[in-house]
Amino acid sequence: MSHHLLLIIHLLGASIWVGGHLILSISILPEVLKKKDVEILLDFERKYEKIGIPALLLMVISGVWMSHKFGIGFSNWFHFSNPIETVISLKLILLLITVLFAISANFFVIPKLTAKTLPLMAFHILSVTTIGVLMLLLGSFVRYGGLSF
Repeated sequence: MSHHLLLIIHLLGASIWVGGHLILSISILPEVLKKKDVEILLDFERKYEKIGIPALLLMVISGVWMSHKFGIGFSNWFHFSNPIETVISLKLILLLITVLFAISANFFVIPKLTAKTLPLMAFHILSVTTIGVLMLLLGSFVRYGGLSF
């Protein structure tokens, strides 16, 4: 598959993932917190999950594939040895943190979600949204040869 097509798939996934989380953070979450109504949040999550999770999986698959096309295989991850590998490694670290937030939310926060625990869920939502935006920004550095410190 061409790099360009992989990039388009990756960007479409990012649009859905980051866009959905921005809508959740900016539009849905304030209403949920104001009304202290967990059902509004759970309703959005049920609907969004159907396209958000596949979008995230597409990003992971296309991202790993593009990484290999750049000559950055699994054995080169987390070495921070060149600017492109640095971007890839930072994005993978942020992906791992996102997965940890998802595990926390799905196993510990959502099953016990009440008006009282909404602030903890809000923290999860805002954190994952921020991470998504950071990953998007990091990805933009690939166009310029990566990121070096």
